[in-house]
Amino acid sequence: MDVLLLFGRSGRPDLGVTEIATELGLTKAAVHRILTALRSRDLISVDAVTRRYALGHAAIALGRAYLARMDLRAVAAPELRRLAQQLGETATLSIRRGDTRLYVDQVVPPHELRVEVSLGIPYPLHAGSSSKAILAFLDEAEVDGLIGRHGLEALTERTIVDEARLRKELAAIRKRGYATSQGERQEGTASIAAPVFDHDGRVIAALSVAGPLSRFKPRMAELAPPLVEAAARLSGALGHSG
Repeated sequence: MDVLLLFGRSGRPDLGVTEIATELGLTKAAVHRILTALRSRDLISVDAVTRRYALGHAAIALGRAYLARMDLRAVAAPELRRLAQQLGETATLSIRRGDTRLYVDQVVPPHELRVEVSLGIPYPLHAGSSSKAILAFLDEAEVDGLIGRHGLEALTERTIVDEARLRKELAAIRKRGYATSQGERQEGTASIAAPVFDHDGRVIAALSVAGPLSRFKPRMAELAPPLVEAAARLSGALGHSG
């Protein structure tokens, strides 16, 4: 187990027998025996030319199985609490579900005038900052399919319903790393959202902060950096290295 764990924490793509023996205080003979056992179960692979060893596909499968079991809400909860406390606005977590996205958690600030969202209700992926933060990081074929199947329904008079304008907006979101909305999903509210990625680099969720438009609009620039940082930390906790 010590040999196997060394591959996981070394930060190097491969290791030689001498390196392993030195770092773990083992003899080369012992390391050879251990590597042979690990190779027999595909936990370790060897390069036939360099004779250096790396993690095998069975070890990668174990890592993916662990990541798949992680509860996104539990991992995101500290970030939501931190954002709500630091920024004084409602912090939310949304996930993608098929052609929609839905809120699955929120932390609200103590203000009397605040935004609260309804959990578990599906919304289209073109309306609002959380939706656009997810949509912007899907591949073009998925975006084409979504628009082709559902069109661009107006939820408010501010919802983007022109395809060319939406695609321009999605390109801007990818460039700056976050999406904004001023009354696109719900009138009188504003929000900023950043994408959350899994260990394969796929967008699976969005973190957002939202508030009344009158209070929120002047604060857009100051709210974005801590939100983007929180989304990056959450992605990192899910195994994303980007």
